[in-house]
Amino acid sequence: MKPHRVGLFLTVLSYLLVAATEPLIPNLINFALGEGFNPKTGAVGTTQYSFPIWMVPVTLIGLFALRGLFSFCGQYLLNWTISRTVMDIRAALLQTLLHADARVYTNLQPATAVSKVVSDPQQVVGLVAGSLVTILRDGLPAITLMGYLFFLNWKLTLLSLITVPGLAFVVRKVNRRVRRMGSWAYDSQLRLVTVIEDVTRAWRVVRSFDAADHERARFAERAREVQRSALKTAAANALAQPLSQLMASVGISIIVSLALLQARQTGTGVGEFAGFVTALLLMSSRLRHLSDVMQPITNALVIARGCMGMLDLPAERDTGTREIHDGRGHIQLEKVTLRYPGANRDALRGLDLEIPAGRTTALVGSSGAGKTSVVSLLLGFEHPDGGRVLFDGVPIDELTKANLRRQFAVVSQDIVLFDSSVADNIAYAQPRDDAKLEQVLRAAALWDFVQGLPEGLDTNIGANGSKLSGGQRQRVAIARALYKDAPVWIFDEATSALDTESERAVQQALEQWQGRKTLIVIAHRLSTIRRADIIQVMADGQVIERGSHDELLAAGGTYASMVQVQH
Repeated sequence: MKPHRVGLFLTVLSYLLVAATEPLIPNLINFALGEGFNPKTGAVGTTQYSFPIWMVPVTLIGLFALRGLFSFCGQYLLNWTISRTVMDIRAALLQTLLHADARVYTNLQPATAVSKVVSDPQQVVGLVAGSLVTILRDGLPAITLMGYLFFLNWKLTLLSLITVPGLAFVVRKVNRRVRRMGSWAYDSQLRLVTVIEDVTRAWRVVRSFDAADHERARFAERAREVQRSALKTAAANALAQPLSQLMASVGISIIVSLALLQARQTGTGVGEFAGFVTALLLMSSRLRHLSDVMQPITNALVIARGCMGMLDLPAERDTGTREIHDGRGHIQLEKVTLRYPGANRDALRGLDLEIPAGRTTALVGSSGAGKTSVVSLLLGFEHPDGGRVLFDGVPIDELTKANLRRQFAVVSQDIVLFDSSVADNIAYAQPRDDAKLEQVLRAAALWDFVQGLPEGLDTNIGANGSKLSGGQRQRVAIARALYKDAPVWIFDEATSALDTESERAVQQALEQWQGRKTLIVIAHRLSTIRRADIIQVMADGQVIERGSHDELLAAGGTYASMVQVQH
């Protein structure tokens, strides 16, 4: 909350003003009872009172109106501070996600990330702020009432503190269990969220396998775990209030008894005794509310440990300082070795690979040959364990990540689209140019389809393009890559979901850029790469053959065998 400390300071000031009015209530009762029932005889034998009766309601109403005003200001200012703080925390968490190391995403569930970025900050700050309100609203008046009690009778007030050690012991024991149960409940809820995310994301698979009963059972198991953990957390929380109130009642009963005994022995007036007891009861009421403070704070700490832990995610390594402008797209991999964490063999083994600028290079091979690993290295998602990668003669680790990735436009076999319009998806993170949009949509064989949509380019395509067919989604992704107009285009199984006619149209469009762009095509359907300038055949993380389609067929090696199998 530090960046918004002005709002926090004004909140505390408002509640201080509320607290300052607290001792006035018992003092008013002391005065009213002490003076209001003791008339004085006037000069001519008339009965006179110290104040008129109408002053009592006017004073009380005015006092509570003033308290209400200060309390409203405190609540409003605190919520202003809370909303700004939540926004800052969410922005910090998103910043961490945007710059996290690529390997973080292998274990991070999308639903978990959503919960930690969106829901958890609101809960954490809300719980802490609620406790802060309780401390300010009840703690400050309790302190002022304590001072008032010391002023009236310091001996009895000192005795009222005898229950504090016992109360602290009870709260400590209870909070330890609340924290343990809360951590279990938090983890259980995240697992339940993951189940829901799986059901909504993979609904086609669930229904095609008739797996509704299976998913219902999986959900029920997780839901029961959440229910049990929530119940145990609630039981632990429920212990705090009655135990603390029991300890407080012991102290109050002792103090009231001693106050009565002292009043009988010393002849203390009714007004003074009533003022003391009223202040004591008001203070005990405030302390009772304060006993509930630790519960939300403990719960907030549990949630904060989960979401704030994201701030410690390892950031993507970006040590480069150089930038390339007007890149040509000449790529070299020299003796590159790469092994993923936990793998028992290298994904790339001393790989030597050259991709000439302005040429079309095809990478082929069976699954696990290392083709996708090459793309991950080029984009800086992975770092070689040995060897080096050069772009236009510059080691890519010397380039800033942003500059490196500006050199590439990628269409992956895993299509990712956004819940936005056609235009926003294609011109993603770039200025919109309708003429250029038409050009790339025609190249991707999608222009006629878009023209028939209700709102044309501004038609929303749904979450991950849910309103489009598989082929249409892939063509939108191809158009997005074309729109970026980077020096290197990478097509990783880019036409796998297209029908023959659409595939031919896209291939013809790509041929228009041959000689002007560096094209890297990864494909299992070898018919799509016949016209590539160079075909590089990979196996076990190495290039085992290279040449044109005709040259490799004539060689009669691995590539020729692959072509024969597909025919």
